[in-house]
Amino acid sequence: MVKTRLVILGGGESGVGTALLGKAKGYDVFLSDKGKIKEKYKEVLIHNEIEFEDEQHTESKILDADIVMKSPGIPDKVALVTKIRDRGIQVVSEIEFASKFTNATIVGITGSNGKTTTASLTHHILKQELEVGLSGNIGKSFAQQILEHDYPNYVLEISSFQLDDIADFKPHIAVLLNITPDHLDRYDYNFDNYIASKFRIIMNQTKEDYLIYDADDEVIAEWLKSHKVQSTLLPFSLTKTIENLPAGKHGGAYLDKEEIKITIDNNQIIMSTTNLALEGKHNIKNQMAASTVAHLLKIRKQTIRESLENFQGVEHRLEEVLKINKVRYINDSKATNVNSTYFALDSMDAPTIWIVGGVDKGNDYRELFPLINEKVKAIICLGVDNEKLLKTFGKMVDTIVETQYMTEAVKIAYKIAETGDAVLLSPACASFDLFENYEDRGRQFKDAVRNL
Repeated sequence: MVKTRLVILGGGESGVGTALLGKAKGYDVFLSDKGKIKEKYKEVLIHNEIEFEDEQHTESKILDADIVMKSPGIPDKVALVTKIRDRGIQVVSEIEFASKFTNATIVGITGSNGKTTTASLTHHILKQELEVGLSGNIGKSFAQQILEHDYPNYVLEISSFQLDDIADFKPHIAVLLNITPDHLDRYDYNFDNYIASKFRIIMNQTKEDYLIYDADDEVIAEWLKSHKVQSTLLPFSLTKTIENLPAGKHGGAYLDKEEIKITIDNNQIIMSTTNLALEGKHNIKNQMAASTVAHLLKIRKQTIRESLENFQGVEHRLEEVLKINKVRYINDSKATNVNSTYFALDSMDAPTIWIVGGVDKGNDYRELFPLINEKVKAIICLGVDNEKLLKTFGKMVDTIVETQYMTEAVKIAYKIAETGDAVLLSPACASFDLFENYEDRGRQFKDAVRNL
């Protein structure tokens, strides 16, 4: 019997995880990476006798695939991907491939911002009472977890790139946190294409499945008005009252003064917001979404409340690093788009020295203007090309400087800062011009602060 040939493009976490699962399930596996594969991943491939190549793509070995798993970082427009599709070879993402080998209950969380925090928080609540894995865009790959320890439940953080290459993938509970312009360079600079990509998370859902979404988000609300949706809808809101609705409607979550109220099928939880571990309006929404998932999966009210109060937060997301000479240093390296940085600046309650910059994904910075006028005293541009930032913000603050070194950016901030100020790394851009990824950027920031 001829084995199905699985070709994997990209030798990172998702690629190697898929290779391991594919081999275990009897596929003929070949992995190819145009860049250099990290030593730790090479060792795994060699140890498991999986054929691979790096720093090249051998087309003859790739184009005889039956199925191709493409790393989310590889754009569709790459010539090789076009050739693969022209041959009629199916291209899938890791979550599509892996989901075929599990019967787990899947919670899929997507949105332009807040995915990592909400996925981590949801996992934190659920793991108190359920066996649950955390994966997708976070932690160990979904494929590898299914192979090593197939949990009965998974919380997956899912990006639009991962959703672009699904066919049958279906989360039982989908969470759509928000949709703001991001990654438009991958979507022909057309916001509608990006919106459609996010809504692919519900394309295979039935009325037995759920969509938890932000009812305050105009983009989401408009899309739902004009498209027929099979899923059972559970909105959450800071401004609207969402109680149990008449026949067939399930309810949702809303903020009533200082309390979060979540109602599903006449069963209500009420939680005070005063002791929540995560601060800021955007985090109340993230906590509503996570709590609604937990309520659906029958987690006890007491467990949900306690979990919200003791959650530690996520590295690189408004992470307090140190206080030096009464100046707070805050690492928000995970803010890779404008909307994310908006939340960060909005939560600042001190004069702020803002470190910004990186690979601009077609950013429109105008929504930040009121916050910059109100809160930012100096801007440090940290990128290879800072021209757009200098032009956009040059007249808005007295001090604006540029550098290509994190250590220098932090030293400049240290010199400018006065007692009571805050230094905020919230780049609003991707990190790939000067750093390996946003984690590398955040760690370099923390190291530089600690070395002051």
